[in-house]
Amino acid sequence: MKLPLVAGGLLAVATTLSPAVLACDSCYGPIEGHASKHVRVVKRMQPGALDARYGPTRPLQWGQLNVLHTSDTHGWLSGHIKEANYGADWGDYVSFVSSMKSTAESLGVDLLLVDSGDLHDGTGLSDSTTPNGEISNEIFVKQTKYDLLTIGNHELYASEVAYQTFNNFSRAWGDKYLTSNVEIMNPETQEWEHVGKTHKYFTTKHGLRIMAFGVLFDFSANTNASRITKAADMVKQDWFQQAIHHPEPIDVFLVLGHNSARPGRQASTMKTVYSAIREAHPNTPIQIFGGHSHMRDFVVYDQSSTASESGRYCESLGWFSMSGFNSSTSGFTGPLNPKGVPNPNRTATRGERNTPPFLYSRRYLDWNRLTFDYHAPGSQFLHNSIAHSHPNLISSPSASNTSFQLKQQGAQVSSSITSYRQQLGLGKVYGCVPQTFWVTGVPFMAPNSMYTFLADAMAHQIVNPKRAKIPRVHISNTGMARFDLHKGPFTMDDSYITSPFPSLVVYIPEVPWEKAKGVLERMNKKGAGQGRRVEYNTTSTGAPKKVLGKREEIMGVPVGNGGGRKQEVLEVGYTTEDDFGVDGDDTVHEKIAKYEIPGYFGTTAGFPEWKKGGRKGRKQEPRVVDLVFNDFINDDLLAALGGNYTAEDIKFYMEPSNYTLRDFLVPYVEQNWQEGMPRCEISGLRPIVG
Repeated sequence: MKLPLVAGGLLAVATTLSPAVLACDSCYGPIEGHASKHVRVVKRMQPGALDARYGPTRPLQWGQLNVLHTSDTHGWLSGHIKEANYGADWGDYVSFVSSMKSTAESLGVDLLLVDSGDLHDGTGLSDSTTPNGEISNEIFVKQTKYDLLTIGNHELYASEVAYQTFNNFSRAWGDKYLTSNVEIMNPETQEWEHVGKTHKYFTTKHGLRIMAFGVLFDFSANTNASRITKAADMVKQDWFQQAIHHPEPIDVFLVLGHNSARPGRQASTMKTVYSAIREAHPNTPIQIFGGHSHMRDFVVYDQSSTASESGRYCESLGWFSMSGFNSSTSGFTGPLNPKGVPNPNRTATRGERNTPPFLYSRRYLDWNRLTFDYHAPGSQFLHNSIAHSHPNLISSPSASNTSFQLKQQGAQVSSSITSYRQQLGLGKVYGCVPQTFWVTGVPFMAPNSMYTFLADAMAHQIVNPKRAKIPRVHISNTGMARFDLHKGPFTMDDSYITSPFPSLVVYIPEVPWEKAKGVLERMNKKGAGQGRRVEYNTTSTGAPKKVLGKREEIMGVPVGNGGGRKQEVLEVGYTTEDDFGVDGDDTVHEKIAKYEIPGYFGTTAGFPEWKKGGRKGRKQEPRVVDLVFNDFINDDLLAALGGNYTAEDIKFYMEPSNYTLRDFLVPYVEQNWQEGMPRCEISGLRPIVG
């Protein structure tokens, strides 16, 4: 019996989920022989993944400089198998980018591919190996078209991951991997070295001369094998001053960063870097590509400087384009405007006395096959025989003549993901989730709140047998829950997706109840640890669908107006409002519900029953309790507990060598969610076309 109580933080120590008896190996995941049954259509999406019901309606605006932007992929390279809006995988993306690069070449313009970091901690593909990211990094680098990348804070929590990034990932990219303010202790030289390069000066194929940096926010929870220089100090360093005063011409500055694009959000330091550059270059374009806050966003800094952010978890792909370069002001050798396609048409600012020369566009693309098909026709298929069911995809020469080898490469990436998922057992099923549980899509601690489920699971599963008779209070940060848990099969992958961080379970023994019962409330009132929490931006909710309206008219979607046009119905998804307005989302959706959640949540367990004559239906308050929590919140909990308690009072509640905060979910599911087994299907699952 437990009483509900009420999170933010992250810890990344590589570990492997303990194996358990698998309830159903065949009812979910890759389908045996699927590819051989449909040889004419080789799919990129992972077997079992849902396809979107509808896609974009407007072509992209191509400028002289175009950028595709990813950030915060966090291991979601398989795509969202249970969410139709984001069902494409990394192989789809590889094929799409290859096709888009070919389009840029045919238009005579530049297309760059950039990434803003955070590759770890999010799915079984990234987190079920030791070290964390061993397989997902191997898959990530198969997207060979990246031009610039930078590091995220999730590459720096654990030493083994930091050194993996330094020794393998960074070196795979060479001078494309920029870590302007992140260093690591080289164990061979015993000297501090930048994980990647501090900056890069290069000239694009069509003549643009670019100076690029990669700046992490002022992160402080990193492993002591690494160090981060604050942006305010970095911009004073000799190398930075020499870079911004480079002797050769600079047409545009690119600033990548695992660092919010919008000043004032998530401890962003982008404005600091922008200001330092602008002081030396009052008019040169500065384009920022941010990350970390898990949001779609576009920010105007000045008439020739904007900032883009493209979301998270392979849900979004950012698109940016700009024009305004000419032969007298830059080295650009391509056309003033690429022909046959829409071009950027907005100035960054309005009402300027002197009209700024640069025009911009931005778009946020849903990560699904319909999106990729729409903007790069034919890129998702090996064989043109698909024309019988999708004739519109084969209507252009680019669709029929696109390199077979490039498409085959994408198919091979998808196949390798499927193989790895099988090897890791990520599609194997433990139970059947009875309803969808939301992180922020419903009110906190509602019956279908993620934290209601987690509190119940912690109360029942996190029990030290030697102390089972002692009442306990469980407290955790809401940051332990990374993602919504969808109705349907609960797989090995879901156990990582729901709670990817392997925090150790610790406790302070026999704390007086009078002191312990107020700890949770004090932690939430103080807001301790908020700086270390993840920004949540859930992808979908159980909200009802809605008839299209004004936003959709702006974005070119048919709306019923009494004139005979069919009314459309929206799926729930991203609806972004940024400095350019409300038309940035490539595909129109109904708004996602989002409720505020506190920093921490908790529950009680093992409280004694009232003796005869006591209050019916209520538990008796104990004299003392074991205060159980995860080790990431040690400092915050001690501060709220007060008294004479110190770190010396914290002990391991569960054996640290074989139990972490990940390990309580699977046993709970096996014991409580077997209804509907052995066949448990995703709610509303549609058959795969083809």
